[in-house]
Amino acid sequence: MTFISQKEINEIRSNASIVDIISSYIPLSQKGKNYFGVCPFHEDHSPSMSVSDEKQIYKCFSCGATGNVFTFVENYLNISFSEAVEMVAQKIGISIHVNTPLKQETKYKEEYTIMDLSLKFYQNNLNTYRGEKAISYLKERNLTLDTIKDFSIGLSLDKDMLYTFLSKKGYKDKLLQDLGLIQISDDKAYDVFQNRIMFPIHNLEGRVVGYTARCYFTEITPKYLNTRETYLFKKGTILFNYHRAKEAIHFSKVVILVEGNMDAIRLYSVGIKNVVALMGTSLTKDQIEALKKLRAKIILMLDNDNAGETASFMIGNTLEENHLSFEVVRLNGAKDPDSYVVEFGADAILENIKNAISFTDFKLKYLKKDKNLNDANDLAEYVKEVIASLKNMDDAILKEVTLQKLANDYNISYTILKEELGNKEEKHKKQVFKEEKTENTIKKSSYEKICEKILFYMMHSPGFIKLYQTQLGIFPTKEHRLIANEILYYYEINKTINLADFITYIETTTCKAEVMSILKNEEEKPVTEEAMKELLHKLKKMIKEQEIEKLKQELSQEFDENRKTILAEKILEIKGSVADENYQNV
Repeated sequence: MTFISQKEINEIRSNASIVDIISSYIPLSQKGKNYFGVCPFHEDHSPSMSVSDEKQIYKCFSCGATGNVFTFVENYLNISFSEAVEMVAQKIGISIHVNTPLKQETKYKEEYTIMDLSLKFYQNNLNTYRGEKAISYLKERNLTLDTIKDFSIGLSLDKDMLYTFLSKKGYKDKLLQDLGLIQISDDKAYDVFQNRIMFPIHNLEGRVVGYTARCYFTEITPKYLNTRETYLFKKGTILFNYHRAKEAIHFSKVVILVEGNMDAIRLYSVGIKNVVALMGTSLTKDQIEALKKLRAKIILMLDNDNAGETASFMIGNTLEENHLSFEVVRLNGAKDPDSYVVEFGADAILENIKNAISFTDFKLKYLKKDKNLNDANDLAEYVKEVIASLKNMDDAILKEVTLQKLANDYNISYTILKEELGNKEEKHKKQVFKEEKTENTIKKSSYEKICEKILFYMMHSPGFIKLYQTQLGIFPTKEHRLIANEILYYYEINKTINLADFITYIETTTCKAEVMSILKNEEEKPVTEEAMKELLHKLKKMIKEQEIEKLKQELSQEFDENRKTILAEKILEIKGSVADENYQNV
């Protein structure tokens, strides 16, 4: 990583042609003043991504993906913002001094510092004489010193040594407890992890957020102890080894999804680096989104037991429902990928990956479990389950082949099977439509839309910022006020507004997601001063109408006659100002 100021980041951005950079990843063709290409961020079959050489931004008119040169590289390669800046700088021949961190504010700067210190503390313990027994244990588990180093494996000791170390540096007990490093009982602080080998867990960006801790020389229960859920460590948002595996996945276009941390460590250590591990035996929405970003085929390779088989079926259904491309590997002769590699070697597991089966073939076998297909009831149940499982399948040919196979194998009318599938699909479509309709009822109000359009305009011209300052001054709602303040701060510092550079700036703010949403949802159309004035007029009118409604509510509940008179006069005064503004805008 490198240290670089916001000014230097903007300089790199201004010297990097977004058309040249994006066209080095995807083909672009010029149409008019803009360039167009097939969007890499969704299943796109016709060019829907527009790249503006003039504005130095891109936008997909289908999925809404938008940003500048850095955000494209960041999302396309699935790397961090700082890595994207370095990548762009390298492409255009700008040198950056190495060995110092990129200057980028973080919401949890102190917390991440503490977690980094804990990691260094544990690693140091392992490399002292007190770590000799733990090193021997790890070697017995066939982990080399290189692997121990690659995965930053450490050691927790007894006597609450981590707490002593961190408290001497001035960190408060409450904060250390919130991070899951210590626990407090009877006003005394204790290390959560003692006498355990420490496997750090990183979030998707590569920051240490928690640990898996294993006992190694005595029977401590439980054998494995994980960091409890904290505001940094949210198990459902993490895929173990994701940050290390991204580059290998990008080049191989394949990601191997395993169950346990040791499975990932083992595969990575023998050169199979495109591997990530679940933090449990289910797949969350956040993990699915992380997998989608990789844009790679998934090889689902879970433990070789009944639980692993069931998890393969459940997770496979989730992957299929989310239209992800994947295949399944079921290993034989070992309980999990870790044991399999130790016993049979890397080549054997690579051969299994090469011969992975489709999820359909896996399902056909799995659904036969515990069924006697010579029994009419069991056979009917099996056939119904297979047909129900086809409703989420995108491949029409595979559906057809599966129905033909059922018809031939069990002497069932193909027509009946086809009708049954049609009924299932129709019912599924109605359910999906109902869910989408429910989601779509939560629409943005006219007030929110106007606020967002004003903010959108402000991001495009200093003149619109000045109009906001002179004609409105402040948004009534906190979320819009926060974005406006960021725009105003950027404008005050830079004396202008450049959308491409502002997108870089908001990478370091808490309102990044809201800003990108405004840019994503806003239609591309001429931004005019008249349109901005009209929006400001409408918003002021809405604010006053809301104020009138609030005063009417107060009036209806007021018993004091003097107070009623004051409220009524205030209502008339506001109505008069609204009428005056309407007249002035005619």
